[in-house]
Amino acid sequence: MLDTTTATRSDAAARIGSNVVEAVREVSARELPSLVQKIDTEGYYPESVMREFGRLGAYAHHLPGNPGGVDLVTSINAMAAAGEYCLSTSFCMWYIGASDNDALKKSIGGKVARGELLGGTALSNPMKCLFGIEPMRLKGKRVDDGYVVKGLLPYVSNLGDDHYFGAIFEVDDGGSKRNVMAIIPCAADGLTLADNTKFAALDGTRTFSVQMRDVHVPQSWVIGDPAEPFVKRIRAGFVLLQSGMAFGLIRDCIRLMEQTKGPLGHVNKFLDEQPEPMSEKLAAMEADVAALAATPFETDPGYWRAVIEARLAAGEASVAAAHAAMLHCGARGYVANAAAQRRLREAYFVAIVTPATKQLRKMLADMAH
Repeated sequence: MLDTTTATRSDAAARIGSNVVEAVREVSARELPSLVQKIDTEGYYPESVMREFGRLGAYAHHLPGNPGGVDLVTSINAMAAAGEYCLSTSFCMWYIGASDNDALKKSIGGKVARGELLGGTALSNPMKCLFGIEPMRLKGKRVDDGYVVKGLLPYVSNLGDDHYFGAIFEVDDGGSKRNVMAIIPCAADGLTLADNTKFAALDGTRTFSVQMRDVHVPQSWVIGDPAEPFVKRIRAGFVLLQSGMAFGLIRDCIRLMEQTKGPLGHVNKFLDEQPEPMSEKLAAMEADVAALAATPFETDPGYWRAVIEARLAAGEASVAAAHAAMLHCGARGYVANAAAQRRLREAYFVAIVTPATKQLRKMLADMAH
């Protein structure tokens, strides 16, 4: 793995970050246990908790311009703290920022960072498109003051009438095609949200299909034209942030395994996966990700490969940890309101959300050629 440990956070920044993470953990411990069944079974969206995380600083530390510098580690650890209790809430702590559009950053950037405005990233389709898996679903046409965009995105999370999302659309300028990235409000004319899917887990992420019918995207909304240089700049942070979901879930699965030691330890000791080795594996993954997160704008190809490998390991470890927790809990983990079976369903999301395990493996294979 590429050594990125030379770019470390200052002690002051680390202390500030630690305080943010502990504050997020405190709110999560207080608010989420009583909500988690409602989130899981009814698709409840914990908006007040999300906004509180923003007020505490959970969304601001990884953004360029942060007083302490770009601090991706704090954002990852804050996601993990929420993920110890609920993966839906952890998943919704997404990344919008890092553009050169100063007007956009001044108009909504600060509000998003503070949790006053919420939003998500519609980057599943573009991430697949840019790596040769599927075509770009959104198409744009150049007009005098920006673009007109149409198309359908089947699954975009953390949306609502007053939310924003980042999207990429393809523009054809007389046979010369390029991609453009913009921030788009859900309230834009011609944009509709449809909630017509119930998921096995993560149903509290307020995930909609997004239909765009000639939506006007003014130049003031654009954050990358062409999109590729901007995507290349943010892709490591985008992928590394997802590890926060994995780490929080794995930590809770270890806790579930340890809880069974008293009543079931005499038989659980025969299972292959045990909490102590899993804790050691988690600590090693966290250290690897922290080292990579110290230099999120690194351009070396070896660094990008290491990011992909770390994200792949986190997804695979999530499924393994949740599977182990289920086996350790046995029948008591199989009842309808048990944490173990919920964690198992949630773990598969870490493995299938873009970039999914299969895409990550494809990306590594492509690099070998």
